[in-house]
Amino acid sequence: MLIGYKVICYTKINNGVNGGRICWTITGTLCGGKVQGDFEVNMEHITKGQMEAKIGETIIKFEKEYMGRGPAETKAYIIKDIVFVRLKGVLTQAEEKLTKSPEGADLIKLTRMKLLESTRVLLEKMISKIIKCRILSLHTDISTKTGERIIVFTLDRNLEEKLHEKH
Repeated sequence: MLIGYKVICYTKINNGVNGGRICWTITGTLCGGKVQGDFEVNMEHITKGQMEAKIGETIIKFEKEYMGRGPAETKAYIIKDIVFVRLKGVLTQAEEKLTKSPEGADLIKLTRMKLLESTRVLLEKMISKIIKCRILSLHTDISTKTGERIIVFTLDRNLEEKLHEKH
């Protein structure tokens, strides 16, 4: 599966090969001879890694559609009642040039913060739909030195524990 520009292989997930038996997460695909329904319908079968991948895919989609450009690489981590997302390669070429001065770096941070604030509710809804938890808060920062962005969602319950209970 392609996440940003990084390829993630699902071989051996659920004892599968190549696709790794994750076809149940993709609406309309044939999996075990059955056409699959919505991703949300299949949530009772999802592993922590599969949910992290789905969160990463959703963040990439959000960044492309609402921020104008997707990251080069995205990885999500579920840690107890927190979802931590690390995005690499988020700066445009113009932004990279602006980072050469302190004023330019501050401008990038301010602009990115305002853009996220204007779409925050939408992003929280997109992620909540996947994790089936209420998001209590969202924190973010962007490094103008490394071109990385982090997003941290705090949740109303321990999602990691909830996922382990299913398996």
